[in-house]
Amino acid sequence: MGITGLTIIAESINDSVPSTHVMFEKNDLAGIVELARSQAESGAAYIDVNVGLRSPGFMADIVKKIQERINLPLSIDTPDPEIAAAGLEAYNPECAGNRKPILNSVSQARLQMFDIYKKQPFIPILLVTEGPDENGDLKMNRTAEETHATAQIMMKIVRDRIPGVKNNEIIIDPGIMPIGSDSEGNFKRLINSIRLIHEDPDLKNVNMSVGLSNFTVMLPSKRADGSPVKGPLESAFLTMAMPMGFNTIIGSVKRNYMILPEDHPAMQCLKDALQMEGYDVIMRVMNFYS
Repeated sequence: MGITGLTIIAESINDSVPSTHVMFEKNDLAGIVELARSQAESGAAYIDVNVGLRSPGFMADIVKKIQERINLPLSIDTPDPEIAAAGLEAYNPECAGNRKPILNSVSQARLQMFDIYKKQPFIPILLVTEGPDENGDLKMNRTAEETHATAQIMMKIVRDRIPGVKNNEIIIDPGIMPIGSDSEGNFKRLINSIRLIHEDPDLKNVNMSVGLSNFTVMLPSKRADGSPVKGPLESAFLTMAMPMGFNTIIGSVKRNYMILPEDHPAMQCLKDALQMEGYDVIMRVMNFYS
């Protein structure tokens, strides 16, 4: 059924997924197309395509093959500008109802990706996890204020590079880290970053997204009583974040995301985590699943 207002970019065509990696290694394009079809039929709004370190030509071939069978827009997912260019130039908007592809992701370290826009317009995902230090060198953002400041910088760059672009044509990724190893306050930084971006009038109506499966990576799939762990924690995050304008995930179409009641154990876990510091956060998550 899903959550009203939540856009899902289906995550499975990614070289980091073992079964997909095997298909890539075997050049099983038919299997990749079938995976795209399955995700489309299961409610995806976009199909993510991440071929890892393979050639630009391989990315182009995958894009063309998927678009022969699937009429959803794609998300070209790579940090490599050459692979990004190949995927975007191979993309045919007419095969996707004249909808733009997404480019995941653009950061201050790879602004040359905007050069591709003239050949193939796209919806950028702006990665705002790194910002300039006092010397102008990029460093990881440690606070919500730093993340918000980087979002402001990146939005200015987008407006300079894509004149006339509207906020609702942009996606900001404030970065999500595994909650099961969060001794540095990354979850607290993320939630407060989302709040600051949402409250900024200059960023009104901007979309926000994260790779949601990263939030629960390495956690057990079930609690001691047999109930699920990952789905409820991911749903608890969405329950907290969506009222603050968060509306997009790179996630699994197999997961039953839902808005949880305030007294749900997963909600209580994340609420407690926001009030804790250091290793206490990890212990609270362990307590949730044990």
